[in-house]
Amino acid sequence: MSIWIIFKLLGSLALLMFGMKAMSEALQKMAGPQLRHVLGAMTTNRFTGMLTGMLVTASVQSSTATTVMTVSFVNAGLLTLAQAISVIMGANIGTTLTAWIMSAGMSFDITAAVYPAFFIGIILIYQKRYRYIGDFLFGLSFLLLGLGTLRATGTEMHLGENQALLDFFASFDPNSFLTTLVFLLLGGILTFCVQSSAAVMAITMILCSSGALPIYQGIALVMGENIGTTVTSNLAAMSANTQARRAALAHMFFNVFGVVWILFVFRPFIDMVCGWVGYDVNMVKETAGATAFLANAAKLTFVLAAFHTSFNVANTFILIWFIPQIERFVCWVIKPKKVDEEEDFRLHFITAGFMKTPELSVLEAQKEIQAFSDRMQRMFGMVRELLVLSSSNNNKKDSQAGDFNKLFTRIEKYEGISDNMELEIAKYLDSVSDAHLSDETKAKIRAMLREISELESIGDACYNMARTISRKYNGKQDHFIEKQYDHMHQMMDLTNQSLSEMNRLMGGRKESFDVNRSFNIENEINNYRNQLKAQNIIDINNHEYTYAVGTIYMDLINECEKLGDYVVNVVEARMGTRQR
Repeated sequence: MSIWIIFKLLGSLALLMFGMKAMSEALQKMAGPQLRHVLGAMTTNRFTGMLTGMLVTASVQSSTATTVMTVSFVNAGLLTLAQAISVIMGANIGTTLTAWIMSAGMSFDITAAVYPAFFIGIILIYQKRYRYIGDFLFGLSFLLLGLGTLRATGTEMHLGENQALLDFFASFDPNSFLTTLVFLLLGGILTFCVQSSAAVMAITMILCSSGALPIYQGIALVMGENIGTTVTSNLAAMSANTQARRAALAHMFFNVFGVVWILFVFRPFIDMVCGWVGYDVNMVKETAGATAFLANAAKLTFVLAAFHTSFNVANTFILIWFIPQIERFVCWVIKPKKVDEEEDFRLHFITAGFMKTPELSVLEAQKEIQAFSDRMQRMFGMVRELLVLSSSNNNKKDSQAGDFNKLFTRIEKYEGISDNMELEIAKYLDSVSDAHLSDETKAKIRAMLREISELESIGDACYNMARTISRKYNGKQDHFIEKQYDHMHQMMDLTNQSLSEMNRLMGGRKESFDVNRSFNIENEINNYRNQLKAQNIIDINNHEYTYAVGTIYMDLINECEKLGDYVVNVVEARMGTRQR
């Protein structure tokens, strides 16, 4: 075997993997946002969840993309873990469509049709409206070109006549259970190393269709691929949150359980699938002749695809009745980390390594920004509590100083967390924006960068208020009078209303949000600030309190008004409008 043929083999595998990736990303650009809504709406029970997972995966040609969407919905509380498991089962069936595409590409010479597709694709890419269809055609063409080249290379290599290869496979006893386990393990290791079950499936199809690899060993390799791909996702999910790790473990449990029970009915099940396709298991080259043997072996690509589908459908039919038990099992194995979620700075939705689909990464970032937004309202709640503690008279001051200082320290910690969250989310969005994205997704990323900047400013405003209250509490100035406290609490009530409206928008769909409510509250805040500013001058002139106390009082009022502006900026960024 020459070095040229080896490079041709590796190059065609690279073409296949690139085509698969490009096709999947183009489909996600076309259908990603709609599929998210479908996934959230159609998983009412285990059966609709399974069908949804199957259809979404078949649509985007990526079970990883479906799993990522599903886990993000579990984290957001839109799906239960049980519903997510049903979607992952459906994703396993949907991903078998890839094997059928590959078996068709291996069985027929489709390279002639690839070049017109490339030509049409390049025309569509330069037309803004249809460029994602062009991207899809390019991806599909690369995939089919890779398969066609792989098929031609396999024929050129004469694997079925390569005595060394035949002797290697013949050294394994075809009737031995140990042989099945060896090939099962080999398939898992290969998939883990190559990081592509499609590439290993293509190699298996070439070896089987050339007559070099017996069908039973070939199917053992396919079963190993099923486990190998789940090992990858479990390792990727190790740095992820609890629900992501549970979903990845449920995926592995599904495939491992399927492999275990199929081993008990290995020969009968494969013989049944071969019967459906019309492949003669007992045909041997010596008695049937080379031509008839190779014609029979050519059907093996369809046998592999049919087995892959039958295996996943049968496994889903068995396990779909035991979803609650699987949920309890993965929850028992993976327990949540015992940390104070509120005080722990960690990105809960964005994870290193688990996100592999740029279009869908935006959804994860949105959930993280929603958590950021919730945290900022909690921080403002602490500032209000700090103001209440500071209103205690001198007799209580000593006993409550510890509580006051503890709360102020907590607010300081939150300010640091808000800075870190802004930097980490911005860094993540920057890495996502390096990928080829749709215009809609690019616009979302720009809006998100503005959102996190304004949210961090809300954190700064809260901290500024806390420092002003602390300076007043620990200083020697006179106390605020009752009227000032009433005005400050009223202003903070209005500010908190604006934060609540903002969080309602961040946690829901912007189509159902009435943006005028946020603008009306902001106008109320502005008018009230102006009213208090004028009244403050009158009260100082009337010697109701000193100028120094009036200055601190107006600092807090002005900071609330600034915070209200930041809130409206977040709302505008999320809505994609500039209505002020």
